[in-house]
Amino acid sequence: MTLLFQYGSNCDNTRLNDPERLGGAAINPRLAQTVGEYDIAFNVFSQGNGCAANNLTAAPGRHAWGVLYDISDDRLTGKGAVGRKTMAQIEGPRYEPRTITVRTADGQGIDATTFIVKKDAERTGLWTSKEYVGHIVTGLLRNGAPPDYVEHVITIAIENNERASERADEEARRITTLRAS
Repeated sequence: MTLLFQYGSNCDNTRLNDPERLGGAAINPRLAQTVGEYDIAFNVFSQGNGCAANNLTAAPGRHAWGVLYDISDDRLTGKGAVGRKTMAQIEGPRYEPRTITVRTADGQGIDATTFIVKKDAERTGLWTSKEYVGHIVTGLLRNGAPPDYVEHVITIAIENNERASERADEEARRITTLRAS
């Protein structure tokens, strides 16, 4: 078995265990927090979600909450058997597996695999959706995350979308200047 730490929409175990994803292979969901200093960022475009998806980024003084699952080793990476997706397939080519240390509710520090966005796939100016953020919030609440962290996730998503809109407005103004040329 592999310990899998999910901090984005797959915090929602119903979503992760959907037949189109792991089909029930992610078991024993429980709350965990990064030991290393990370925060979430919506800085990668997800084709499947049609919006910005989550990433863990270095952030002094912050520790991201997420959900820790047990999955069989064969469901982590590789091609997977016919009709059985792996986490690498679900996350897609913009993410790569990485081992990080997380702390469980009982204070135990353990190593787990997570998926982090490859540096060359990170983008700014992307917006995320209510549906995507809703999966994060649902999963965190279902697994007992602190309410102030759930509020933090919502705030980060709103601020992210406000920055994306500001950039879109600025780019529209810049494009307008082409008319004078």
